[in-house]
Amino acid sequence: MTTDIHPLVPPSREAGPLDGIGVIVTRPQRPAAVFASRIAALGGSPLIWPAIVILPPDDGTQLADVHARLDRYDIAIFVSANAVEFGARPGGGWPPTLRTFAPGPGTAEALAAAGIADTRIPLKSWDSEGLLELADLADVQGKRVVIFRGEGGREFLGNALRMRGATVDHVPCYRRVAPSSGAEGLVEALREARAHALTLTSAEGVNNLMAALGDEGRDMIAKLPAFAAHPRIAERARVHGLAAVETSGGDGGLLAGLLDYFAPGNARVAGTRRS
Repeated sequence: MTTDIHPLVPPSREAGPLDGIGVIVTRPQRPAAVFASRIAALGGSPLIWPAIVILPPDDGTQLADVHARLDRYDIAIFVSANAVEFGARPGGGWPPTLRTFAPGPGTAEALAAAGIADTRIPLKSWDSEGLLELADLADVQGKRVVIFRGEGGREFLGNALRMRGATVDHVPCYRRVAPSSGAEGLVEALREARAHALTLTSAEGVNNLMAALGDEGRDMIAKLPAFAAHPRIAERARVHGLAAVETSGGDGGLLAGLLDYFAPGNARVAGTRRS
């Protein structure tokens, strides 16, 4: 990864509701491009700086073993789109009796793209807590569950399902590492007032971002509204002195938060838009 940010320039179009607004996108590279395109479609100027790099696991033996015996499981849970990208069985062949769950629509869309349909998602909060409120996961006595996740992921969901009587296997299918280079390009964008908002989708990513910025960058980015996709992320952002704005979760929630905050006539953002 280079130290430069990656602006996404949309084709010629009429002004949109985010026209003149530079939005920092901190998702990992591949999902960042998808989210950035949605910002650009609304007239915004995405500035991509992946705060987490996603890599395959150091040892893929466990994942390969699970792929070979998927038909022995009753329930599969993918914790994120990254888990789908690195954890879905190559070549398809998903057992028709294996019920699949995801914490939100973004992960469900990734599963559909991988050929895994009929994914169940929470009706309320898009997280592990929301999954546990689903009726389909209320009675799992005697069921075999496989959870596809990153290395060192939360144990909360698996432990809760075990307490409900399930046998749970956690399968690490990717690992998260901090960017190996700095954030000079992002600091330059902040100096030049090309960034007006920050989007955050991971508490770990918040830590990596703030570590990479340096003192000057941290001081400047603290002046921007930081839109967080989950209360835990907002809490971490506030620990770092960021002005966190909680959203309803997922890309849709982040976009809704941006549109509301930068709505024309909003006194909070007077003078933000470029002419």
